[in-house]
This record gives sequence, structure tokens and C-alpha cells, in this order.
Amino acid sequence: MGSPGAQGEPQEQYLGPVVRRREQVTHDTTDRRLLDTEGDSEWVHTDPWRVMRIQSEFVEGFGTLAELPSAISVFGSARTPADTPEYDAGVAIGRALVEAGFAVITGGGPGAMEAANKGAREANGVSVGLGIELPFEQGLNEHVDIGVNFRYFFVRKMMFVKYAQGFVVLPGGLGTLDELFEALTLVQTRKVTRFPIVLFGSAYWSGLVDWLRDTVIAQGKASEKDLLLFHVTDSVDEAVALVTKETGK
Repeated sequence: MGSPGAQGEPQEQYLGPVVRRREQVTHDTTDRRLLDTEGDSEWVHTDPWRVMRIQSEFVEGFGTLAELPSAISVFGSARTPADTPEYDAGVAIGRALVEAGFAVITGGGPGAMEAANKGAREANGVSVGLGIELPFEQGLNEHVDIGVNFRYFFVRKMMFVKYAQGFVVLPGGLGTLDELFEALTLVQTRKVTRFPIVLFGSAYWSGLVDWLRDTVIAQGKASEKDLLLFHVTDSVDEAVALVTKETGK
């Protein structure tokens, strides 16, 4: 505690690395808050405690995934019905990636994610699901062999990139677009290198590609060479060949 003021109140207070002065001085200490058993449990929802939860999620993710073989993350809509060509394509992609020597990582949910996990499992490969705590999420699909559930999107997104050598992106919604554009940004800014991104389904992705070219690039918001950051295909074999070629497998 620092020097007292005119009325005997401290004017400066040290709480670990934090300095509080004048009106920001509190009448409490870190040890007192730790040892005090009174009060409610609201403290577990404070930002300093969240830091520990975030750290624990990184530790769990790193520890679980560190020994994975080379892997590809496959994204796509949780709403893709099982009796559709898109679902069948996801199964075929998951199977083909395993046959090419990769583990398959998905978001662990239903739809396109389930399809890719199913293909990987049927091919006797490593099928990974990285789930997220959501009010409407159904949990990990039955084809996941290694699963990790996360509270925080940004921790989960780190795992998708850190432990994958590339992305295959099936038709999907906002979550899929979020993962896609984060990956594109990381490659564009050279935060990651040799990271192939394949968009599967030209009919679905053509509108986005046209908008990037005719609006974003045309107005100078991105460079023409940014269109080279990804590939679009309708062929399972080509999708796997593209990630295989660029990852050096």
C-alpha cells in the first residue's frame, strides 16, 4: 500500500502488477479475496478467471492434438442433409484424404462435418472433431474418434489452423465463411505459409468469387493475386490432389 493522504487514506495501492491511485484505490487485497469464503460465486465469471479457462483450453487442445499425423480441416454446413450430393461429397472427401495419408479435422457437428468424419472413419483414418459450446449445438457426431469441446471460438479456430496443413471448404453458412476468411487472411498476411485452401462446389462458390473479383478487387480493397489464395473445384480427386501438392505429401 502506498503513502496515506491527508485523511489517512492510501493514495497509491499495489495489487500484484496493477497500480491503483487516488479514487481507484480499493479497500481490499488479492489474498483477502482468495481466502474469503463469503459471497456468491460470481467470481468464476470475471475476466481474470476467464484467462485461466482460456489457458486451460489451449493446453487441452495442444496436448490432445500435438501428436496428430498430417491433417486437413474440412468445413461445411451443419445443416447439410444426409441424403444429398453435398453430404456424399463430404464422405468421399473424408475417405480420400485418409487414403492420401491425412487425418481429417472437422467442427465435429452434423451435416457436412459429420460426412467428412464418416468418410475418414470408414477409411480407418484419424477422425477428429473440434466442438464448440453453443445453445443449439447437438454435440460431437458419432464418427468422431478424437474430440475436443471448446468454450471459445478463437481457441477452437487456432486449433483448426495449427494442426492442419490445409482446408477443404464445402458449401456452408456464416461459420464456414468465418473459418474461410480467417484462413485467407492468415495466408494473405503470411502468418501461415504453404497452406492450400480448396473450395468444393463451383455452383455454390461462384457468386462469392465473382463478388471478390468484380467488387472487392475492382474497388481496390484487395489485390488480383489474392484470387490465387484458393482453388475452386467440383472434383474430389482434384481437391485432394491440390492439398497434397501444396503440402508436399
